[in-house]
Amino acid sequence: MGMEVSPITATLGAEISGVDIADIDGVTLEDLKKAWLDYKVLVLRDQHITTEEHIAFGRLFGDLEVHPFTDNDEDHPEVVVLEAGGASGKTFVAAGWHSDVTWRAEPSMGSILRGRIVPPVGGDTCFADATAAYQRLSDGWKQRVDDLHAIHDYSRVFADRVKPSETDKIRAQYPPQRHPVIRTHPVTGARGIYTNIGFTSHIDGVSEEESLEILRHLERAIWNPSVQCRVRWDVDTFVMWDNRCVQHAATADFLPEHRLMERVTIVGDRPF
Repeated sequence: MGMEVSPITATLGAEISGVDIADIDGVTLEDLKKAWLDYKVLVLRDQHITTEEHIAFGRLFGDLEVHPFTDNDEDHPEVVVLEAGGASGKTFVAAGWHSDVTWRAEPSMGSILRGRIVPPVGGDTCFADATAAYQRLSDGWKQRVDDLHAIHDYSRVFADRVKPSETDKIRAQYPPQRHPVIRTHPVTGARGIYTNIGFTSHIDGVSEEESLEILRHLERAIWNPSVQCRVRWDVDTFVMWDNRCVQHAATADFLPEHRLMERVTIVGDRPF
């Protein structure tokens, strides 16, 4: 049996079956890459593989980045460990809508997340199609935001992860970045909203009041359930999403139960 694709919604998300991500031939890889462009979020269940195989799978799509501010696997720094609840004492859940690491000069192309410990209820991840959200804007709003740029800053989320003595060094290493408000996908050419509640500090070149108005309007566009899909996790479910055109948010509805996820992140390019 070959790869089968079962769409989750009309435009966003698909469940993929008939694929063993530890053993992918060239034809299947090309089929996966096409499905990823078409559906933006792919769900692959019952993938009982090693951490090394997770890393190897991610490298089929590009180089992997190491996140400087998250908890990473000691033996595999490419693997981000996202944990909350249980005996961990951690309560942080990425519940705000965002694209990963937009504060980099070259934000990530995509992320591949694995469910390791899944709570009995809750802990889903929601995804929003930033392209569809942009398309639903009025013509007036499109004209207003099409040529704007916004500033993205790691410190809005990760300031407390940096020692005071290292603030200047880290700020020099990761200065605020200026990215287009509406990003063009480098492969499909589709345009999509690229501001987010987590990392975007302000719209460049407008007043603080106008900046806030624009960011709130674009945020509400991402909130629209009609551009979203929602994934329920099981142990060894893998979800891969295209950070160039998708935003995501975890649901903080499982605490105090334990949730532990592992992510590899594929290096991207400069947004335009």
